[in-house]
Amino acid sequence: MTDIQSALQERARALLTEGKIGCFIGWGATRFSTRTMPKFIFKPQEADQLIYNEHCLNTLAKYTLDFQHDTEMVGLAARGCEARAINRLIADRRLSRAKVYLIGIPCAGMQENNAPAEKCLYCRHRNPVVYDELLGEKIVEQQNQLRFQTVLELENSSDIERYEYWQKQFAKCIRCYACRNVCPACNCLECYTKQYRTGWQGKQTNTLENSLFGFTRAYHIGDRCIECGECERVCPMEIPLMKINRKLVKDVEELFGTKESGLSDQEIHALGCYHKGDLEEFM
Repeated sequence: MTDIQSALQERARALLTEGKIGCFIGWGATRFSTRTMPKFIFKPQEADQLIYNEHCLNTLAKYTLDFQHDTEMVGLAARGCEARAINRLIADRRLSRAKVYLIGIPCAGMQENNAPAEKCLYCRHRNPVVYDELLGEKIVEQQNQLRFQTVLELENSSDIERYEYWQKQFAKCIRCYACRNVCPACNCLECYTKQYRTGWQGKQTNTLENSLFGFTRAYHIGDRCIECGECERVCPMEIPLMKINRKLVKDVEELFGTKESGLSDQEIHALGCYHKGDLEEFM
């Protein structure tokens, strides 16, 4: 990873020097050796502050929205999750491909607490699916058999068991909205949770309102989730949000035959389109 880090610093420095980008988004060090943070580089001489190691957990793509109205492009270190997130933002018409320069990085997976990061265990795209230039050699990818394992476990439980399980989980929610803020598929100009009209989302922090928020958000991104796992990673209450997301991803794929989200920036939203041949058993 040292070679990737050096190459990343060199390319960020060159792009800034040439004036091709106005900012480069990567990872920087913290006072903890096993943690990193998003890093924004604006000057060529700052490029040495970029790092790349097995602790770069943050998926960075959503930060590009902060620069979408700048006159200059923004540079981004893009692994599989960042690249898919960029495609998601473009498909949702929240970002222009012409506004971002992607430096692709093949990723073998990150570490968290001296163990393989949970979000990386289910990754199926170790190589960036889109990039302007690639650092290093591509990694041989294999189909991950664990993708829907936890979903199948839930499906094999009873209705009462599932209800009690999620009641227990959402009773812990403090409605900090970290999951919404970090999710690249949660990119509405104004979130419905910010609406103060009566009958939208209540402001109480209780199990009913918490679960309403959690499941509504999950359905909102059900056909657009890129399975990056960021929502679950940042949740301070350790709610297993990806169990819900992967359940919906699994159902959407089975019902509508869709592919994984984020593989292209020209995707059609399965839940946003109507066809006469759609299943209607619930009618």
